[in-house]
Amino acid sequence: MATESIKIPIHEFLPHREPMLMVDYIVEISQGHVICEYTIESDCVFLADNALQEVGLIEHMAQTCSSIVGQNYYTADYDPEIDERVIGFISAIKSVSIACLPDKGECIRTTASLVSQFEGVGYTICTMSVIAEVQGNKIAEAEINLFLQEREF
Repeated sequence: MATESIKIPIHEFLPHREPMLMVDYIVEISQGHVICEYTIESDCVFLADNALQEVGLIEHMAQTCSSIVGQNYYTADYDPEIDERVIGFISAIKSVSIACLPDKGECIRTTASLVSQFEGVGYTICTMSVIAEVQGNKIAEAEINLFLQEREF
């Protein structure tokens, strides 16, 4: 008998908010691994012709990756209106392969793993390996470099 996964709200791990939030839940997370889900709704800013466009899929994959490092900065009391604890961005896409684009209404389940991480004073640079699937079928994979910098108040 299968058990249902516990879904952790993403707001505790990323600063993103609508309409740029491209992850609904964290299904599993550790210091080096994360599994996230995102259901494509009709109001998604990256939706065209009822499909999530490449840029949206890559943004979703990057946000999934960011939640691994983001867990060290964000908590449930985070308020994006007054608190910007970290700024982050994709510093490089080392490789990307997109087999197909998911359609509106589909749920993307994405798994990311930390490949390497360097922590400096107030910043982190990391390389992540990420695979996106819809109903168990791989739709995309990538290796992404992220740069995150802690903000001073």
